Amino acid sequence: MYGPEGPSLRELAVQALSSVERGYDLLAPKFDHTPFRTPDPVLDAVAAALERLGPFGDGLDLCCGTGAGLDVLARVCRGSVTGVDFSAGMLAVAREHAPAAGPRVARVRGDARALPFTAAFDLVVSFGALGHFLQGELPGLFRGVHSVLRPGGLFAFPVFAPPRPRSRAFWTLLGFDAVMRVRNAVWRPPFVMYYRAFRFGDVRRELERAGFRVELYALPEFGRRADGSPRGRMIAARRLP
Repeated sequence: MYGPEGPSLRELAVQALSSVERGYDLLAPKFDHTPFRTPDPVLDAVAAALERLGPFGDGLDLCCGTGAGLDVLARVCRGSVTGVDFSAGMLAVAREHAPAAGPRVARVRGDARALPFTAAFDLVVSFGALGHFLQGELPGLFRGVHSVLRPGGLFAFPVFAPPRPRSRAFWTLLGFDAVMRVRNAVWRPPFVMYYRAFRFGDVRRELERAGFRVELYALPEFGRRADGSPRGRMIAARRLP
């Protein structure tokens, strides 16, 4: 991350002491060279799962960032593809990396908590965005997604089994979240970005309350845990009529 193409430690510190919007504006030119970007194997696995459920008409990438998820939508949508994000800097980078072929693409600046759309989409995807929302914001976020989907439309995003408590990854994520919580307790404006934000049961319950039927699809590309459960799944929340 501190290589020639990625942000320096100083740049990350300035970002972390900014608001979420300003921080991502600053990070945008180098975002794709950080671990914060959703890895290509995750994007490809979700695209493969959606191809088995599709094709779809019009798609929306919620919190699209620099546009990695737009490529997923371009693979499975036959109508149009739209990305929404509140960072002008991230959207500017997304415009520079448009899918080479496929449906028409639009990029819209907007807040995921107040989506500026009607029920115009058959598919909404999101990659790595839930950690930017507090627990109390989930109901409104999911109601908003429900409102922009046509009846029967799908809200899809990947989830992964948490690392084992004895693993290095577990303590790395725990430490990151602890630092962010301390930062937000003593510094304003807050920078909401957590890796261990929600339990799966809480997410499923709020989706169902918002009017979705929730299904789970294993992402076989990531294998299984010792107990046989998938390491990665795609949540597919279907909007009920």
